[in-house]
Amino acid sequence: MTQNFFITSTGTEIGKTMVTATLGFQLRATGSSVNAIKPIISGIPASKNLAEDMIGTDTAAILDSLDLPLNRKEIDQTSPLRYKAPLAPSMAAKLEGKLLDYSEVLSICRAAINKNDTTLIEGVGGSFVPLTNDKLVADWIADLQIPSILVAGSYLGTISHTIATVDAMRIRGLPIRSIVISESGGEDHPDLNETAREIRQHTNLRTVLLPRINGDCPWRRAPNILSALENSE
Repeated sequence: MTQNFFITSTGTEIGKTMVTATLGFQLRATGSSVNAIKPIISGIPASKNLAEDMIGTDTAAILDSLDLPLNRKEIDQTSPLRYKAPLAPSMAAKLEGKLLDYSEVLSICRAAINKNDTTLIEGVGGSFVPLTNDKLVADWIADLQIPSILVAGSYLGTISHTIATVDAMRIRGLPIRSIVISESGGEDHPDLNETAREIRQHTNLRTVLLPRINGDCPWRRAPNILSALENSE
């Protein structure tokens, strides 16, 4: 049975890629066939050495988690839509005199879906980031008709942001399989377990913890979070 998930979040720089890479790495360790893509990525300079430009990016993390090389072929398959400015896709594309082709985004995702036991599609920014003049990430999720894994941080204020995002997604009829709380950096934030308890209580969703791990390739040393994919129904 194939399973497909959209990895979204409550905002930008929250930890979507860490969650995507960790799930990809851990699924591979169970013997599952896994595909993961991040179709849209911004903040990528345009130069003749694409592989060098992509070092340290979200795309590189995803490829590493799947034990794939960082070369043009794999980069083009994982993140085919790349923009220079580190902005929302609608703004980044406009700066380059372009308009993101929403139908192309859907085609890329649908081509990737169902090729493996599990397909992970990582979004861009939060669930309500604009993609085009009239499309948001939430529309992208709805059109793919797959459940989401919602990534939240543990910073002060995350409880409100997470509850608001869950409510907004539910109003649109977007199923959320679970919430993964990716521990925020720094020391001045609330207790991770207490934050999870509050979010779980107010959303009635499975809440999985992903403590912050420093160093290279942290997804290789993360605790098991595969319960985030399990159907609680």
